[in-house]
Amino acid sequence: MQEVFNADEAGFCQFKRNSALVLNADFRPLSYYPLSLWNWQDAIRASISNRVNIIAEYDEVVRSPSVEIKIPSVVVLKQYIRPTSASAFTRFNLFLRDEFKCQYCGSKGDMTFDHIVPRSKGGRTTWENVVASCQKCNLRKGSKSIKNAGLSLRQKPIKPDPEYLRNQGRKFPPNYLHDSWLDYLYWDAELEA
Repeated sequence: MQEVFNADEAGFCQFKRNSALVLNADFRPLSYYPLSLWNWQDAIRASISNRVNIIAEYDEVVRSPSVEIKIPSVVVLKQYIRPTSASAFTRFNLFLRDEFKCQYCGSKGDMTFDHIVPRSKGGRTTWENVVASCQKCNLRKGSKSIKNAGLSLRQKPIKPDPEYLRNQGRKFPPNYLHDSWLDYLYWDAELEA
């Protein structure tokens, strides 16, 4: 039996329950973290304007006075969007590169960032000189060198390319994944033996 929403009730649907996974024309998500999702209204608008193909639908439908439409759960863009060629140096991307872990002690939680070579000693704010750090390690290090603070790095910081960040994002699935999305999220992952 199909669940039916009229236009007034549809506005009260939970976003995650009726959102559509958005895939690029190559059938890969536009992003993994955050997962590329549209609300159901945007997915229907894009379908009507012929910008996407619907490849999976929910059982629920929405109705207008003249049309009944199943709510899309997975849509594919008709035009390929080229991924960026460089990774923006942002706090989020830095934390994603470092898997949201302190690069000194490995703890998770409230993260900040730390300059390996302190700025007061000429250190620059670059991918290779900044790492995720918990507040405890950041305070312990202060403006000292890693060696003088009695710390060591868990891994050498690198400038990640966009593909590396996308793969890092795949390690952090959202709390909610609809069954119709699963085939499109991990289809290119290496299978275990």
